[in-house]
Amino acid sequence: MVYRDVSVRGELPKVLTESTVLVGGVLVILCAALGFTNYLIDAQIPAKGAAWVTAGIHSRWAFLLILNGFLLVVGCLMDIFSAIFVVVPLILPVAAAFEIDPLHLGAIFLINLELGYLTPPVGMNLFLSSFRFNTPMPRVIRAVLPFTLVQIAAVLLVTFVPSLSVGFARWWTR
Repeated sequence: MVYRDVSVRGELPKVLTESTVLVGGVLVILCAALGFTNYLIDAQIPAKGAAWVTAGIHSRWAFLLILNGFLLVVGCLMDIFSAIFVVVPLILPVAAAFEIDPLHLGAIFLINLELGYLTPPVGMNLFLSSFRFNTPMPRVIRAVLPFTLVQIAAVLLVTFVPSLSVGFARWWTR
């Protein structure tokens, strides 16, 4: 449905300018993240990290629990695009060493990052909601808390019951 809220001559140039600035900012962040990732790969940091982690952690379940904590912190501090470009190449070799399916790892990765977006003190979705609805941050946090608890349960289920993510994906692609 077309509402014609934006006039072509009056507001469209302003909307296009603001959109271009936003997209440009995202592209600069992605370019920096991609450059950093290439540096990490050239320096063989993922391989060294995999060797270091597997030397200290011997249980797959312990690794998954630590991975959840790490990804929660990453989700609190980074936007999802940068996290995908920077963190995935770092954890993929480690996950392969613990024989974790890449589909399962992807599901764990995304659900943890979204949980990080809802987790104080830095959760990006909390700030955006507070700004958009002109509501104080503590009130937004209280409103989101029940959903955060449900998502924590979902993170644990997806992490420790791989068939929830991998099984469905395998079934869907048959």
